[in-house]
Amino acid sequence: MIRSARLGDAPALADMYRYYVERFPYSFEYTAPDAAEFERRIAETQRFFPFLVCERDAKVLGYAYAHFYHPRKAYQWVCETSVYTRHDCMQRGVARALYDVLLPALKWQGFAKAFAILGCPNEGSEAFHRKLGFSLLATFPDMGYKMAQWHDVKYFVRALNPVTDYMPPPRPYEDVSTG
Repeated sequence: MIRSARLGDAPALADMYRYYVERFPYSFEYTAPDAAEFERRIAETQRFFPFLVCERDAKVLGYAYAHFYHPRKAYQWVCETSVYTRHDCMQRGVARALYDVLLPALKWQGFAKAFAILGCPNEGSEAFHRKLGFSLLATFPDMGYKMAQWHDVKYFVRALNPVTDYMPPPRPYEDVSTG
């Protein structure tokens, strides 16, 4: 089941994310955020965007959310997505199920494009995003230093709505999810 994240999900999400922060260059955070920080992130994200979890048998198996790509007004039609699953749930359809809800929600909100910005190497996430219609836009070599080496960052992009000269600003998720 895909549902909106609750603050009570924060400990499970923090544990899930910690696995990746401590072992891979996918995220350039050096220290994994704790449950209190995840509560803050959930609340902040849900002011405008969906923050979703996949739950099965009362266990949170993954999460996905979006946020503004950049705070400047001219970027308001562009968002960035993130998705993480429990490491023992990879390639079981969890990330796909989350994006199958997240991406249409972002389209309904009125976003023109969604970016996935990947710390690399991350072949699994690259293949996943390509399957979901994202295309590689750019590779930035040696952008982050983690785990005693430099890592590339790859920008993947997916169109959500056609770009026009007079687009209304995107609406908060709450407005499209309840109306």
